Formats: sequence, structure tokens, C-alpha cells
Amino acid sequence: MQRPVIIDLDQTDDPRDVVHRTVEALVEGKLVVIPTETVYGLAASALSPEAVERIAEIKGRDTHHPFALAVRSADVVADFVPDLPPLGERLARRAFPGPVTLVFETNHPDSLAQRLPASVIPRVRPHNTLGFRVPDHPVALDILELLPGPLVLTSVNKSGDPPARSAEEVDAALGESIDIILDDGPCRYGEPSSVVKITADGRLEILRAGAVNEATLKRLSAVVILFVCTGNTCRSPMAEVLCRAKLSEKLGIPADKLDEHGVIVMSAGLSAFPGGAASPEAVEVLAERGLSLESHMSQQAGDALIRYCDRIYTMTRSHRQAIVHHWPEVETRVSVLAPDGSDICDPIGGSKDVYRQCADQIDQALEQRLGELLATIGQPT
Repeated sequence: MQRPVIIDLDQTDDPRDVVHRTVEALVEGKLVVIPTETVYGLAASALSPEAVERIAEIKGRDTHHPFALAVRSADVVADFVPDLPPLGERLARRAFPGPVTLVFETNHPDSLAQRLPASVIPRVRPHNTLGFRVPDHPVALDILELLPGPLVLTSVNKSGDPPARSAEEVDAALGESIDIILDDGPCRYGEPSSVVKITADGRLEILRAGAVNEATLKRLSAVVILFVCTGNTCRSPMAEVLCRAKLSEKLGIPADKLDEHGVIVMSAGLSAFPGGAASPEAVEVLAERGLSLESHMSQQAGDALIRYCDRIYTMTRSHRQAIVHHWPEVETRVSVLAPDGSDICDPIGGSKDVYRQCADQIDQALEQRLGELLATIGQPT
């Protein structure tokens, strides 16, 4: 039987040529082993029924054990799962690309899965569930970017055997059954992805422990609410602590335990100096309300934090405009805190009475936003 073509990615002069050759081979219905951050993956175009059946035969897998689909980004998931629950959107946005497989319950008539070849559908969605991977590997992502559809992706092993973590293990396990092996040395994690199911009613079930532990998965699934001002020393820290107090009272959870119940409230500044303390006046004004800002440390509203959050509330319209300008993809998640769109003015340099007025303004806006906040965290208003 013909041996596979093995391409050493470290020795290639033109990685782009390797990507194009691989895409061409997948479109032609060939089987390719690609490197990922977890273990090596056996891949076929989901648009090639014959290739998908070859994988099923190699793996010895029936339709009761579906294959995951590898897609280019989290955005594609919504095309396959139009009824994506908020928890699913949150996890896809935060975990992809990365060593997690997300499984969704869906039988939506508008799902792109309906457009897959008829024989492929039961291989990827036998029980009205679909699993997705976005591998965190540059070559895998480049391949997915150029393909006209998703990949059927599975570990390189016979069912029940350990997965291959290097090209040598791939060749030894299935070499004569595949066409191309892309060799990029040992995989970063060396263990399979964590498999997480998001149920239709928004619950999280860990189906397989893997590269991401349970504690991290729970943090990734938490609702994150962010308040933003300029320096993160006055307005946004007061909003953070006042919001935490309101949610604590409404939910019947101690404010310092909200994180453990999947609700994280934070603040940041667009021009903040990291590690700065809250202004003395802000500390004193909140102390009058029985709340503490003593441990606050300012942080900048950077790329990772902004993209991570579920809801972002700014103190002024200009703050919102700046965020939307730099991160247009979060536009639907960012609002001026005051529901009427008015600005909460910066009290810096003002008297304690000015700070009290600012705190009152923030408190009133939070009270008006409380129903929206509770809806964001999945609680009845």
C-alpha cells in the first residue's frame, strides 16, 4: 500500500505552498493529518462523503459516535447553531481558538449542517448534537481559512487506542491509511481537547476531561460585566462596587462569592495606569455606604479584557465611541451606563460632595439597569 507523503513544516521553504497543497488535497477527497495544539488530527473535508467514510472505517466508528467539525472561527459556529444559547456564544468567543471541543444540542432547520452531504450528516449530527473545534495552530487555521467548508476532525488512532502526539506516532498507527502527514513536531499540550456540552437550556456538562481543567472551564463560562471610565480610579471603581452590592442583594449571594456563582464584575480605564489606588474621595464616599474600595487596583481596558466581557458599561458617550472605534465587534455589548445616554461626569479634583453626587448618579443608573443586568446573568427580573 502506498505510503503517505510526510511534509516537515520546519524544513519547508514556503509554508503557504504547504497550506495550498493541503487544501487542494482535502478538496480532492484525500485524508490529511494536521498538527494541532492538543494531538494530531485526522482530517477530511466535510463536503467529501467518501473521505468521511474512509475516516469512519479507519477509526472503526459507527454513527453513535459522531465526529467534530473543525471551523475557522467562533463566528462560524452560529451559522451551524442558529439557536446558540448565551452560554454557548460566551464559551465559543472565549475558548476558540483553543484546546476545547464544544458540543451543542440543535436541530434548527436553518443550520448549515443541513447543507452537508446526506451521508455526512449522521456522522456529525446523529443525535441532534454538533461538536466544534477551532484548533489553536497557525497551519490548521490557515487551512480552514481557505477551505470552502468545515473539516471533519478526529484524533489519529483506532478507537480505544491512545491518540498520536507526534508525526512518528501517526505514521506508526495509521500511516498506510492516509495520504499526507504534516509534521510539526510534538504537540503543545500532548493530550486531547476537553469536550464540553452546552445543553439547550443553557447548562454546561463536561463530557471529557482534557487539556483545559474544570475550574478554567467554569471561569470561561462566567458572565463578565465591565465598567469603563478614563483612569479607573473614581467612576468605574465606584460603579463596580455598587453593582456588585446590588447583585449580591438581589441574588442572595455575598458580594465576595459572586465569582464562585459565575458572575464577575470588573472595572477598567481607557487611559489607566495599572496598579493605581482608587481616589481617596471615592474610597470615603463608598465607605459611607458601607462599601469598600480599599483593595482596588486600576487596570487598563485592553484588547483581551474588552473582547472577553459580556456587557460593557461606559461612563460617557466618548468612552463608548472610543471602544467601538477600536473594537467594532463588541458594539452590541457596550452601552453608556445611564440609560438616557447622558454622561456621568468625572469628579476628579472635586469636593467630597461632588463625589457623592457622582456616586448617586451611578447608583441611580445601576438601579435602572438592574433588570438588564439580571437578564444578562440569566436571572429573572
